[in-house]
Amino acid sequence: MTQPALMNTYGRLPVTFTRGEGVRLFDTQGKAYLDCISGVGVNSLGHAHPALTEAIQSQAGQLLHTSNLYSVQKQEELAAALCAISGMENVFFCNSGAEGNEAAIKLARMHGHKRNIEIPHVIVMEQAFHGRTLATLTASGNRKIQAGFEPLVRGFIRAPFGDLAALENIAEHNDSIAAVLIEPIQGEGGIHTLPAGFLTQLRALCDKHNWLMMLDEVQTGNGRTGKYFAYQHSDAMPDVVVTAKGLGGGVPIGACLARGKAAALFQPGNHGSTFGGNPLVCAAGLAVVNTLNTNGMIDTIADNGRYILSALKDQLGNVAHVKDIRGQGLMIGIELSSPCGGLVAQALEKGLLINVTSERVVRLLPPLIINQQEIDELLATLCPLIRQWPAQSSAA
Repeated sequence: MTQPALMNTYGRLPVTFTRGEGVRLFDTQGKAYLDCISGVGVNSLGHAHPALTEAIQSQAGQLLHTSNLYSVQKQEELAAALCAISGMENVFFCNSGAEGNEAAIKLARMHGHKRNIEIPHVIVMEQAFHGRTLATLTASGNRKIQAGFEPLVRGFIRAPFGDLAALENIAEHNDSIAAVLIEPIQGEGGIHTLPAGFLTQLRALCDKHNWLMMLDEVQTGNGRTGKYFAYQHSDAMPDVVVTAKGLGGGVPIGACLARGKAAALFQPGNHGSTFGGNPLVCAAGLAVVNTLNTNGMIDTIADNGRYILSALKDQLGNVAHVKDIRGQGLMIGIELSSPCGGLVAQALEKGLLINVTSERVVRLLPPLIINQQEIDELLATLCPLIRQWPAQSSAA
């Protein structure tokens, strides 16, 4: 499916959706689909959620944009809500996760320069994904997205994901480090989780060497893992947290949160965004935050995540070509022993929307409102497709 007026940047599936309701999307022919990718983790409250719809409609009838030349009440309210939830001190609002990570990288560099480091470096991880701007694609550990865009941005050192000894070795031999940037769970990299206790150990290492501990929670934040932020599964407090995706429930908003020494780095003129934190997107963000913090919803997300993981392991755990089933909350990966991108089209035909990342990991990011009946529907469709995958792919 191509459109000549659009740049050829996506391999789009042959379907167009016209409306959504809850965890369902409906195409131009009226066919219903169970959405288990939620706009790559964006549609946190599903589609046409009443609280989010009302917030957007109400705000659109009052004020869309004034710019950051002036105070923005909804921005201040959302910042206060996020700080209360996270334990952070202040927030910079932008329009995407990549922009939030750009802000974090700038904070790291300013922190390094204040330490008299001539060329501050940020440690980033193998298989990481932080965005597609020049700095964030350089920070990402994916050669495919970097190719053709050289020269890349200097100032990054790469380490294996979850390997504390490697970080300690870098610290011993390099005095130009200003920060570490890491995802608590790698999303695009294949739903890889950190070893137990890693963030606590990383916090101690950062304190020892005066590094900023910066977490990319673009995908893991806003309830996705069964805590509001994934780091809240541990006792470690970061210096900087970036979030986006599910924060707006479908409208473009990103946020870079900071505390301690990181919170005081930016001053007027150091950073900015024309659209960032406008009244419309902040009204949407407030609706998402308030909904997630109502009636134990985040605890339900954690319960449903355990339910899916348990069921997947029961139904697919003994399948020879299923290498691993992993994740946390409603962020789940099923790794197969061979590339399985064709499963996306097979699932689409059966009315199920999934995604494959890292060539062989089926990624599930359903709306956070999904219930157990809908989870059972997901399992009943997906598990047979995965079990039959090698035979069907060979036949094709």
